[in-house]
This record gives sequence, structure tokens and C-alpha cells, in this order.
Amino acid sequence: MSMALKRKCKSFRLRLWSTLLLFGMALQVFAMDRVAGANATLDIEPGAHSAALGSATMAVDGDYLGLVSNPYQLSSIRYGWASFSHTAYFEDTQYDFASAALPLGEGQGLGISFARFGADDIPYIREGEPIPEGSDYNTLSYADWMFSVTFGRRILPRLDIGVGFHGLYREMDQTGWGFRGDAGLRYRLVDNLYVSGLLKGWTSSATTWESGEVEYSSPEFYLAANYSLPVSYLYGTLGLYWQSAGLFHHEARSLDFDTDEDSGGRLWDDPVDWLSGGRGGVEFAFDFGLSLRAGLSSFTTFQSVTAGAGLVIMKFLRVDYAFESHPVLSPVHRVSISVSPYLFSHSDEPVQKKSRVSPVYARQSQEPLPQETPAEDAEQAASEIETPEKEPPEEARETPDEVLESSPAGGVYWEE
Repeated sequence: MSMALKRKCKSFRLRLWSTLLLFGMALQVFAMDRVAGANATLDIEPGAHSAALGSATMAVDGDYLGLVSNPYQLSSIRYGWASFSHTAYFEDTQYDFASAALPLGEGQGLGISFARFGADDIPYIREGEPIPEGSDYNTLSYADWMFSVTFGRRILPRLDIGVGFHGLYREMDQTGWGFRGDAGLRYRLVDNLYVSGLLKGWTSSATTWESGEVEYSSPEFYLAANYSLPVSYLYGTLGLYWQSAGLFHHEARSLDFDTDEDSGGRLWDDPVDWLSGGRGGVEFAFDFGLSLRAGLSSFTTFQSVTAGAGLVIMKFLRVDYAFESHPVLSPVHRVSISVSPYLFSHSDEPVQKKSRVSPVYARQSQEPLPQETPAEDAEQAASEIETPEKEPPEEARETPDEVLESSPAGGVYWEE
């Protein structure tokens, strides 16, 4: 048999197997039950930073507890961070989340997350059994265990991409397994304006149960944007964050809390109604490390207001708090903490060379900062020693207002 004929036979077998595989996957999809919110535990907000901003997680940079919804932020990570959060809901339901974010070189990073959402010691009575006296109840527990791996990379000076794969193990009246894959990107339109997109469940979000039942949710696409504005007079930076409702499916709209009915429409059906299903927040970050935040987790009602604060205690330690109200359920208090082992062990080293641009932009852009050569340093030092600057005439001196107006935006910078 000639080599050409062998190659044709091999190519035919590959096409045959590929067709059979796609046909089997199609049959499996038709055998599934299409539902809204399969693996919905993956959509619960874990981080206090993003939660205080209305859970506009896709738009928030530097919240490594939000890697499930924001994998592309790993493209700008410089140091390793370990983050933890704890949230107590009603009826002793708790949500514990931990993540580790690691840089993999210039412009790329890896994130690993682990979480448990559930409740323990739930009393129950089997059907037909008498009500026990006192507290001698049988108890049960339910829990969702989540494991996630995310990756982010800068592929162009203004474009970042990110992917994530998330697994879920469920312990309820029966056990089950869930899986979802996400992909997103972020683009810098101008210096301090970013737009983002996330295709959630591009693999579809599927769950299989011990009984043999299989459920899935179709992919959904979300948009987000954030803008930062240096405010020199207040010694800080103002940040605005927005995240849209889902773009594809009607059931992805946010619920109307008063009627418990879907209130939003698709973008092409009713743009105003679609915008009302979004969420957003505002943050002011002072140069000394304090951040104040507020937002709405749903633009359909002011009863979804959120608020919180963050504090950089040391450059290797951050603490965040969020308060989340709800028109029906009890308010939620959320606390998270982030620690950088590298910055802790190198606490005497400067984090980065000082820049004359906005602190937020310098942290996010990750573009090389201008460096002075040793010769330039020596020449500048010599000029400062040999030819001290003469004081200008009194009529040529700048007034305080003129000095402030001529200073670059982004706050006050000083030498330690």
C-alpha cells in the first residue's frame, strides 16, 4: 500500500471518529434537562471588595477572590497573593472561600480557588416518626464543594485574556458533580478606561446527579467596564464600576424582588430594561491605603444597596469588609483578607519605582515604567550639588493654586 493511500485511510478514520464523537455529544445534550442556574453556587460573590461594589466583579482589578468571574486580571499580577473570605447567611448557612494567585512571568498568572457553601446540623424528622422531645433531633448537612483553576495572559499591550475551569461536588439528598468553563477578555480603551467581556459556560454548565439525571445551562455573555479618575485635591483616586446583565437569555435577567418575576429583557428587545438588570459601584481609594465603597447589586431596586471599606494595613496585608442589603432576606456581612508572602519576606524592598501617573493606572497597566540610567542619575546628582537652583524673583514665584494646577494628576507623591 502506497504512503499516499495510507495517509488517506488515516485521515478518513480521524474524520469518522470525530463525527461519531460529535454525534455522541449531541445525543448527550438532547438527553439533558435544560435549566436556569445549573451550578449556581459558582455565581455567588466571595470577595468583600467586589461585593461592596454591587458585585460588579468583572470590572474590579486586584480582587483575587473574584477569579471565577474575572480571570483576565491575572495578566497584571506582580506578586503572589493568598486570599480568604468568610460569609454567614441566614439559618447558619456559611460560605468559605480561599484562593491563591501566582505570577508566571511578565504579563501572565495562575489562580487556584477552593470553596465550601453549605450548612451543618440541620434537624429533620423522617416521615412517620413522632416529634422528638427536647433537642434530640436527627441532623443532616448539605454542602457544595468548589475547585477552580484560572489563567490570565496579556497578548497585546492593551488586550488581556483569561480562561477558567470550575468543578463542583454536591452533597444534598443525593450527590452530584458539576462543571463549567469560562473565557473572558479585557481591553484598555484609554489610559484609565477598561471594557471587559466574559463568556460564562462556553462548555455549557452541566450537572450530573446520583439518580442519573443530567442538567445543563446554556452559555451566557456579560459586559463590564471600569474607569478611574485621579483626584489630587482629595489625595486619592475615584473608581467607577459597572457589570451588565446576561446578553443571551431571558432567564438570566435579575429578578424583581417584589414580585419574584423576571423583570429584564434582552438587549435587542428592550435596551433600557436590559440596562436596569445590571449592577455597579463607586469607590474612592485614598493614597494612604483606605478605600470607601458603595454600590447596587441590582439597578431595579435601591433595596439592593451595598457598602464597605478596604484597608491596606501593610503592603503585604489587605482587609476588606462589605455590607449587602436585600429586600426580602437578611442583610449579609462579608469579610475577606489578602496576604502576600513575597512582600512579607521582602518588606524592606520598594514595591515598584515611583511613577508620575495615576497610582491605579500604574498598578493596572503593567507597561514598563521609565527608568533613569546610572549616567543620568550621576549627572542629575552632580548638577544638584554643584549648581544649586536659584530662588526665582518674587514676582515670578508660583502661588499655591498655580502649583496645584501644574502638578500631575494622581495624588501626592513623596520620598520615604
